[in-house]
Amino acid sequence: MQVLRDVFFRYRKVESFILLLIGAQFFLQAINTSFFLLLNYVMEQQGFSDPAIAEVWSYRFLAVFCLAFPLGLFIKGKRLLPFMWVAALSLPLFSLLILEAIEREWTTVLFVASACWGLSYTFMQVSVLPFIVLNARPDTQSEAISLSFLSFSVTICLAGALHFALSGWLPNLFDEATTLRAFSLLSLFSLVLLSRIRIREKRGQVIPFRRIRKAYDWKLVAQALTPTLLIAIGAGFTIPVINLFFLHVHGLPSGHFSVMGSATFLLVAGVMLFMPYLKRNFGYRIAITLFQGLSVLALFGLATTAWYSHWAGAVWLAGFFYVIRQPLMTSARPMTSELMLKYVGPKNQELISAVSASVWSGSWFVSTRLFGWFRSLDMGYGSIFLITVGFYTLGVLWYAWLIRRFEGRHRQLHRRHAPVKKPSYAEA
Repeated sequence: MQVLRDVFFRYRKVESFILLLIGAQFFLQAINTSFFLLLNYVMEQQGFSDPAIAEVWSYRFLAVFCLAFPLGLFIKGKRLLPFMWVAALSLPLFSLLILEAIEREWTTVLFVASACWGLSYTFMQVSVLPFIVLNARPDTQSEAISLSFLSFSVTICLAGALHFALSGWLPNLFDEATTLRAFSLLSLFSLVLLSRIRIREKRGQVIPFRRIRKAYDWKLVAQALTPTLLIAIGAGFTIPVINLFFLHVHGLPSGHFSVMGSATFLLVAGVMLFMPYLKRNFGYRIAITLFQGLSVLALFGLATTAWYSHWAGAVWLAGFFYVIRQPLMTSARPMTSELMLKYVGPKNQELISAVSASVWSGSWFVSTRLFGWFRSLDMGYGSIFLITVGFYTLGVLWYAWLIRRFEGRHRQLHRRHAPVKKPSYAEA
């Protein structure tokens, strides 16, 4: 009980304007998570093949890959709230356009809308963490970052549960496309929350474009981004198409997958709340390396179920592995982001946030394209998922190395600034 009191006492200290920002992010994440759960089913019903679905996703990731890095350079030293406003205004509009293009079979419009959706999401993705690091008090930053990542888990729980309930009670009215339209309109409430944030923003240091090469610590940035790159490449083979795996391999329909996704991310939310506490008491090695290592083992178990899917219990085992894998991997992400921001130092933080978003999307663009190619060659889901296992393993090992370097640097700095103890007369 004392642990619970300590954890929630720290969350109560998070500033109100940070909570308003995270509330706005929550409503925008509702679009992201509902599309993650259901968009593949909408395209499947309209006759899209696996390679075609992967191609639609790839345009979104390509757009983010192209924009995130220059946007990260552009926002340095600028107010960040206006970029959240851009996301809050444009993301719902492009979401509705994607659904319209799918139903009317406007292929070109669908690709363009998917790319613009990715650009809109990037404005939020790139600005939230730097805003928190710059404006939240140091003693609340870990909790604020955890709450920011928590918005994804909470919205995916609500999206999955609501879709299952509404499609069960009113199946003729609430299909997958209708549910996505409802969440797109609901996300406009983020504008109300953003309008209530009235603070004098702290800004990062302005760096002229001509000094970019010398102004940033590119070696530190590259070291911090390497595990993100490895994990992002691996994730691109699995995460965007995980519902197709359960549909084609185990015959699980959208309603049941939505419920499973809700239960999974409810666990993610619960575990994520305690991650700052675990980090403070046990360090990054437990909060990151142990959790992610166990997640890789669970993903290996999930991949192998494709090889005995004819067994009646395979779908239950696959569900079990999925439900435990997600909390272990996803709940560590706030701490990996915090580690990355602290490792590179204050002057590189806006850049690292932007480049991280670019790396994720660029990697997913490559991975989804390769996924579509592998599926066109009739490569099985199990074999493709094992590629993810390999990349995840390399990423976790790199994080272990990164944590060791960061802790070593921290100890050196602490010794350098520690007061020199004067010898006593007895010692003399």
